[in-house]
Amino acid sequence: MDGNGRWAKKRGLPRAVGHQRGVEAVRRLVRALEPTELECLTLYAFSSENWKRSEDEVDDLMNLMRRFIKSDLPEFVANNVKLKIIGDWQSLAPDIVAMLEDALAQTADGKQTIAVALNYGGQHEIARAAAKAATAGEVTIETITAHLDTADLPPLDLLIRTSGEIRLSNFLLWQAAYAEMLFVDTLWPDFEPAHLTTALDHFARRERRYGGR
Repeated sequence: MDGNGRWAKKRGLPRAVGHQRGVEAVRRLVRALEPTELECLTLYAFSSENWKRSEDEVDDLMNLMRRFIKSDLPEFVANNVKLKIIGDWQSLAPDIVAMLEDALAQTADGKQTIAVALNYGGQHEIARAAAKAATAGEVTIETITAHLDTADLPPLDLLIRTSGEIRLSNFLLWQAAYAEMLFVDTLWPDFEPAHLTTALDHFARRERRYGGR
């Protein structure tokens, strides 16, 4: 979900406003999720590299997360959405961890999954999974996959990056091995359910070979 800061800058607004509008884009997408019949939508909310940003911006993001959980959890429950968190989220502030644990418990029986990447980095995830696999026995593709944060999620089919950047930025590196990718110019605050529908239409027309002919 890239482009919050640039969206705000284009309008002469503080970056915090861009992040707030980014949350509104998340709300729109979650509310429109059910008709798509997607099993899981994964959102990259806060990377392990985002700690390098200014203290004020990190504080704004953490406070925005607190407000979002409080305000939107009832809607997740009502809409039968299951929350999944990937990344090293348990090292966040204790009150946020407690809120997330409560949210996970309340949404455990949901039918569609929203996976949120918090304090997440793909390289760190692979390193953690490989270390766990080594402790358990032989290190193979299968044993690493079984220890990833996403082990209980469906395979990654389509990866969408907004804002015109053409790179993965340490997101789902292992899982993206054979995923289809779509890079769009739209800044995240302007991303609408219609953009997702268009992306799914593009995906449906692609031929997936997984290395075959």
